[in-house]
Amino acid sequence: MLSYYITDRKQFDGTETERRVRLLQTIGRAAGAGVDYIQLREKDLGIRELEKLAGEALQVIRGEGGARLLINHRTDVALAVGADGVHLTGEDIAASEARALAAKAGGRAEFLVGASCHSTEEVRLADSHGADFAVLAPIFEKAGVVEHGIGLEELRRAAQKDRSPDLRVEAGDTRRRFLVFALGGVTLARAGLCAAEGAAGIAGIRLFQRCTDLRELVRAIRSL
Repeated sequence: MLSYYITDRKQFDGTETERRVRLLQTIGRAAGAGVDYIQLREKDLGIRELEKLAGEALQVIRGEGGARLLINHRTDVALAVGADGVHLTGEDIAASEARALAAKAGGRAEFLVGASCHSTEEVRLADSHGADFAVLAPIFEKAGVVEHGIGLEELRRAAQKDRSPDLRVEAGDTRRRFLVFALGGVTLARAGLCAAEGAAGIAGIRLFQRCTDLRELVRAIRSL
């Protein structure tokens, strides 16, 4: 399975400067440990601050490994700093529009577009608009959060666990299977349950930021 780290510097203690330092250190550790995707989700930052932090994060990642950096919400920032892609929420532009912006800006052909989804229907919509993958949440109920988990059965439907991969080819669609990442209350102990229901990977904030041995975590996720 793939691993997907979503950042949140506010979970670190200290001043704003100290939090940013710790965030970049964690991003470096994650990239060095082999995390596949890193989503810079510092959504409270203004465009200039986000662009600066994204540039710094990209430098750290490139120096550590092959992780792909996606910028939350801002396609323009992702293109400006040369990130690998953008991650869109339900309130953002469609994936097809993000791709059009990337093409207009002379962006790389492999520019990635991810989408936040909360149901099978939203996953299908993201797929139809040309997103590369969806992050489906919340799978499980999280401690201290009122929001209830949508459950493993919804994950199975969204990931098309029971659908033959040949059906799309017969219909003239030669793309690879649409990837669905499981997010929300997913621990390493629960990751296997998500894998069994067809999840392509595990996404998380605390799962990665609070981990003392990221290499072992990534190894364990990959082995599922």
